[in-house]
Amino acid sequence: MDATKRPLRIPPQFGVYAEKHNLFEVFRKLVEDLLIVKPDDPLQFLQDQLKRDENDVPAIIIQGPTASGKTTIAKMVCSSLRTAYISTDSLLSDDVSALAAEAKKHLQAGQAVPIDLWIKLLQTRLKLYDCVKKGWVLEGFPETREQALALQAVGITAKHYVVLEAPDTVLIERQMGKRIDPQTKEIYHTTFDCPSSPEVESRLAEPPEGCSEAHTVERLVDWHRHQEGLQRCYQKFSKTVNADQPKADVFAQVLTFLKSKPRSLAPHTPRVVLLGPTGSGKGVQAALLASKYNLVNVSSGQLVKEALANGSKMGEAMKPYIERGMLVPDNIMVKLLDQRLSLLDCTTRGWVLRGFPRTREQAENLTTCGHEPNRVFFLDVPNDSVFERLTLRSVDPVTGQRYHGLYNPPRTVEVKGRGRQQPKDTEEDVRQRLSAFYAYAEEIDDFYEKAQRINGDQDPHTVFECVESMLVKPIPKKLDLDD
Repeated sequence: MDATKRPLRIPPQFGVYAEKHNLFEVFRKLVEDLLIVKPDDPLQFLQDQLKRDENDVPAIIIQGPTASGKTTIAKMVCSSLRTAYISTDSLLSDDVSALAAEAKKHLQAGQAVPIDLWIKLLQTRLKLYDCVKKGWVLEGFPETREQALALQAVGITAKHYVVLEAPDTVLIERQMGKRIDPQTKEIYHTTFDCPSSPEVESRLAEPPEGCSEAHTVERLVDWHRHQEGLQRCYQKFSKTVNADQPKADVFAQVLTFLKSKPRSLAPHTPRVVLLGPTGSGKGVQAALLASKYNLVNVSSGQLVKEALANGSKMGEAMKPYIERGMLVPDNIMVKLLDQRLSLLDCTTRGWVLRGFPRTREQAENLTTCGHEPNRVFFLDVPNDSVFERLTLRSVDPVTGQRYHGLYNPPRTVEVKGRGRQQPKDTEEDVRQRLSAFYAYAEEIDDFYEKAQRINGDQDPHTVFECVESMLVKPIPKKLDLDD
């Protein structure tokens, strides 16, 4: 029998490594590919898949009714993200492809292109270098639920599905004025977007799909018939954007959605660090997080007090520095935190840390010993608000009740008279602590590149809502956009 002790003591470094390298997503993708391809030799197939260069490239579908602007937005997205642009027209424009020639024969005969032929065309296109290395944006396809399911059956899935919507009356007006430059394929409108060049204006022509109101209404009816079925196929990562607004606003909303990451099913153990000047409310937010999400509330100052009170070896090592009013050396503090964050409650429930790190070197040491946070929050509070919060605090020595001159004043003159200010709340002491924080604030901000900044100068529960939203949702990824 296995004599392993229960519960299993998994080192915290394992979780950090798995999260850093997306091991859960790697295994999920391998199993997904295995079920889709169904190879004769599964083990060899898995080995080949692991040897492939896996790039986290965009895979985007932009869909919408006629005249919704999906072609324009899709090309703007491709230009910004430097991805490949794919549409049904571009798939058929390949003069060398036998598949494209076969599809054209169907269209010339007035027949719909079979779904399996569209799938083969798209599979061939997605295997090309630009799609593999840079990603792709597919515009206007699939048009039906059957086509969407056929794509998913062969493993072609999008990471983001964007639907552009507008009232039918707006779309009809747009389509009736739509014109195309036959040479450049650029789209213009007789009212909203006229070409500046008379030469371009002279050669404008109606789009191949026609501009009549009756034809547009027919296409809109067909869109509404299939829209709900399409939406169900991509509902977990879809976004509907109002296209009845300026083009720049539509593009900005689409791009914001493309920065988002889909929610992962991977086990998530929160490792939270709260940073901010003294009086920014780190203790309050840590207590709220610990209460709601059952995290371990770890305070570096409290750990030092407990070590001194317990008379441990670590406490004895820190005692001379505390008695002289000096800061505890970084190596001792990191060891103390390493011991606490490696305990079973922290590794299984997660933790929220405040009061540490204060410098870039401390942050590097914390990461080196295997306790890299996956969420870092800076609580920004102006100095005037900090002085207001701290210097007006007082304590009743009889009851131990805490008061504040503005937010929670003493009820009686007697209580007010015996209230005492704590030594650390004097104006000079607060000013020194603020100076100490801002001396290293910039370098620690540079170290935690993915840290989220929150306005801490508001109601504590409002601040908590901001912290909570960023804790439970994936951190938006940064995109390298053209200037």
